[in-house]
Amino acid sequence: MNQPQQAPQLQLRDIHLPPPVSWWPPAPGWWILAILTLVLAMFIIYAIIRYRRHAYRRTGLRQLARLEKEFNTNGDNAHLLQGLSKLLRHMAILHYPPQQCAGLCGSEWLKFLDQPFINRKKQSQPFSMGVGRILIDYPYRAAQQQEQNTEDKKWADELISLARLWLKKLPVPPREGGAK
Repeated sequence: MNQPQQAPQLQLRDIHLPPPVSWWPPAPGWWILAILTLVLAMFIIYAIIRYRRHAYRRTGLRQLARLEKEFNTNGDNAHLLQGLSKLLRHMAILHYPPQQCAGLCGSEWLKFLDQPFINRKKQSQPFSMGVGRILIDYPYRAAQQQEQNTEDKKWADELISLARLWLKKLPVPPREGGAK
């Protein structure tokens, strides 16, 4: 009897899987994502620090806007000048050494307020030679002259604009707890 011939048994081996993919080094896309994340984090930290360091300026500008609104509502020149004087003095004492500005009055105070406007190209003195003079002149005017002045709104707007510009030019205060 003829038996069907059996095929010789093949010696097959089991499937070998490749080694698992290593997590290191990451693909180039992950490197790019890591660098972008780091840059974004640094930018956010810088923006937060800058925002906090300029909070004094926003506070001063808000107080100035409140004074301007009150003046536009009631038209009280004396109140406006008192508020502006207090605001400018307060902001100056916060940002400069108190011994440099706290005791100043009259024309010396106005010269101090002119400092941010003086540069190498031109010597602008809007406080001591311009509309800012009214900060020291107005309280000494006669009561009739104070009430009858028709240009009050004009100088008030100019003075408010000048104070706004002065606040914007204030230097960033020194860091607290830093080297002295």
